[in-house]
Amino acid sequence: MDESKRREIRQWIVKAGRDLRSARRLFSDTPPLLDTAAYHCQQAAEKALKAFLTMHDTPFQKTHLLAPLVLQCMREDHEFGALQEAAEVLTPFATAFRYPGDLIEPEATDVVLAIELAQRVVDFVSSRLPVEAQSLK
Repeated sequence: MDESKRREIRQWIVKAGRDLRSARRLFSDTPPLLDTAAYHCQQAAEKALKAFLTMHDTPFQKTHLLAPLVLQCMREDHEFGALQEAAEVLTPFATAFRYPGDLIEPEATDVVLAIELAQRVVDFVSSRLPVEAQSLK
């Protein structure tokens, strides 16, 4: 694998890690910023999946829908099927609370779950990336 590809993969996974860190900080703020914490969980999962697809030279569309990204990943590694539930839970957080509407923010318990699921996705993907691309710093 050439250096430019390793760098691109690393950038995706670093951004995923930063979104996850942001989610945790926003959740622990006083008062917690639940809407943006949940959004960053979805973003962490999305960027991690895109890191894996980049590694496999699999083109992907600009989308916040995680299920199609998981399906694309499954074509390379069937074990990504384990992330389908996480994709279902996290996808709505991309848009549900970003704009004015009926709901201002999710329940705190939903954000706790979102953080756990996003961490699971990031860890799962990271374990399948080249060692030099796994750094989340």
